Parts: sequence; C-alpha cells; structure tokens
Amino acid sequence: MGKFDGVLLVSDYDDTLYGTDSSVSEENRTAIRHFIAEGGTFSIATGRAHTTFAPQMDREHLTLNAPVILSNGSAVYDFVSEKMLRQTFLPTQAAAHLEQLARTFPALGFEAYHGEDIYVHNPNAVTWAHLRRTGVGGVSCPIAEMPLPWTKVILQQEYELLLEIRDYLKERWADRYEIIFSNRRLLELAAKGSTKGGAVLWLAGRLGIDRRHIYCAGDNQNDIPMLAVSAVPFAPSNCAKEVKDWGATLVGSCDEHCVAQIIHILETRYSA
Repeated sequence: MGKFDGVLLVSDYDDTLYGTDSSVSEENRTAIRHFIAEGGTFSIATGRAHTTFAPQMDREHLTLNAPVILSNGSAVYDFVSEKMLRQTFLPTQAAAHLEQLARTFPALGFEAYHGEDIYVHNPNAVTWAHLRRTGVGGVSCPIAEMPLPWTKVILQQEYELLLEIRDYLKERWADRYEIIFSNRRLLELAAKGSTKGGAVLWLAGRLGIDRRHIYCAGDNQNDIPMLAVSAVPFAPSNCAKEVKDWGATLVGSCDEHCVAQIIHILETRYSA
C-alpha cells in the first residue's frame, strides 16, 4: 500500500510537463516515478493526436501507468496494449462547414486529423511552425479531397483573426463543436461534448478512482474543462491569462518542474 493509492494525477503536456526547452525535466521524471511507486496513477491529457504524441512517448521515454487522453479529449489511447479505448469524430457536415469558413476567412489555415494522417488547407507560418514542433508532416490538398471522418481540426492564424473565427463558429454551429483555444494561434474543433474534463472523468471511472482524488494540471483554455473536475486545479505560472482569471492554483512554471512541485504538494495532502 502506498500513500497515493487511489489518486489520479493528469497533466497537460506542452508548456506544463514539457518545458520550453522541448524536454521533460529529470526533476519531473523522478517525481512521477516516486508518485507511481507510492501507488499513484499518472497520465497525460494533451491536445496532440496519437500521430503527434506517439513520437514523444518514444523520444522522452515517458513513465505512465494509465491510458493517455489525446486530441483534447476526443480520444483515449492505451500505449501498453496499443489500443484506442475511446474516440469521437466531428460531424459529417464538418467538411462543408470548413469550406464555408475558408471562403469567409481566406487567410485561415487548418489541419484536419484523419486516423494517423494530417491534411492541411492553406498552410501558413503558424501551420508550419506547429508541424515542426510536433515533428510530423501534413498532406496539403483541397478540403473536398480530405478523407473523413476527422477526430479534430486545428484552425491556425493570428489571435485577433481567430477570435473572429471563434465567434463566427459559435454563432452558427455551437451545438456541433467544442471550440477552444489550445494557445493564442491554435483554435481547435472537437465533437460536441469531447473535452479533457469529460475524458478525465471517463478514465477515472474506468480505473475505479473516486472524483475526490482526481488532480489535474494545465496551462491553457483547453485545460479548463479538466481543471474544473480536479480536487485542486493546478496550473504552471506560465499559464494563459484565461486560466489565471478562472482561478487555478498556481505553481512554478513549466521550466521550474511544476509537475514535481504538484507531487510535493500532494505528498503533504496525503501524508499519514
């Protein structure tokens, strides 16, 4: 029996567990190993899809003992059994909606995720920077030729234009999509009801973990749904203003081993 038996800790990846130096610190790794050794369950909830997160599992040799939440809650994947446990898809009208959106906002670029493939429309500087960071490529083709279904779409441009696009989407199709920023230049679409928070609750239920012992950490707007189901909603000090304003409990930045700091806080919370 360990002090963290029945405790679930779920961390966002980019700019939370993953530092600005594009690595997971040894301090975080050591703390996670200790948390698991004491009976805790640790996983990640990321906006990245399987195709863009799987390389991180190999590159970083991540220590996890639970399935991973992907695509902002649109998928849950077990890297041990190599099985997709849960997945949702955008509605079939998504292609027509994106064609309308592209006509209305011709500067917009986006990535559409289908299986292990990424299809790109009107790629711009944001698109290429995002693909470089994730270390994968995309196939550029007309929207009508992109195979369906899509697990998610990432809309890419500068923040001011994305705000207009967000409002346009909400006015027309708020009942079809989760529309949420993962950072100031990436506006993501998932199926309605697919959020990190919903996926964390689903995962906790599958693992038999009481909601009172769920802890989550994240830095951006797409993390707020899972912070809302966390017993203590943690965020690194580098988090978006929207997360600070929402009322997250701040710890050190992603470059100050914030996940290790959170585990230290939980040590006190669960001390005998």
